[in-house]
Amino acid sequence: MIDAGAVTAAQARLAGVAFRTPAVPARWLSDIVGGPVYLKCENLQRTGSFKIRGAYNRISLLSPEERTRGVVAASAGNHAQGVALAAQLLGVKSTVFMPEGATLPKIQATVAYGATVEFSGHTVDEALTAARAHSDRTGAVLIHPFDHPDIVAGQATVGREIAEQHPEVRTVVVCTGGGGLLAGVCLGLADGAPAARVVGVQSRDAASYPPSLAAGRPIPLTSMNTMADGIAVARPGDLPFGIIADAGVSFR
Repeated sequence: MIDAGAVTAAQARLAGVAFRTPAVPARWLSDIVGGPVYLKCENLQRTGSFKIRGAYNRISLLSPEERTRGVVAASAGNHAQGVALAAQLLGVKSTVFMPEGATLPKIQATVAYGATVEFSGHTVDEALTAARAHSDRTGAVLIHPFDHPDIVAGQATVGREIAEQHPEVRTVVVCTGGGGLLAGVCLGLADGAPAARVVGVQSRDAASYPPSLAAGRPIPLTSMNTMADGIAVARPGDLPFGIIADAGVSFR
């Protein structure tokens, strides 16, 4: 299990790398729900998302020997950029497998951060299969987008910041794909805002968590249909799934 110490250590590693993003009031949402609503602006983060947090935390913990072998990842764009930048900052060679049809700006940004981009499949899951094969073939270390303790601990710094910025928080709503951010937020809130309710949100036609939670284990979807390519993940990660199930997260 990832304890509070792991989250604190991740915060220390990310100092000067990941921004402490603001949580700003959203008046239009506050008017709808009848209470204060704040947006945690991870879109202002380096690479445009929270993914740099987990990627840097994971790669920074690799041994010197592992770093010489390089890293490989799979992503529709956000994790790709996070891994590419983290690897560049740490002097590690990176290869990223992206699905066919990934958006051009995300491809260009990933290349600009120094990664070699390959294309495989039409979903993140299919690209991940290719990344695993590349890892087996070359020895490059797989940097999973959500299913690793160091990744989740890095994402948990988002929840820790929310608790520090708004200890009075009552409900936290989290967009969800494989579950790395959602699991991390649950862990990050545990000390500073333990009474906060956490709600996961998935696209209706790419919602892998509700049926998996009902079955008590991760179950892959047989089909998905959503324009939100970054959260189109057919199967929940084993590690995030356990944390999310134990936390009693509800989904919408």
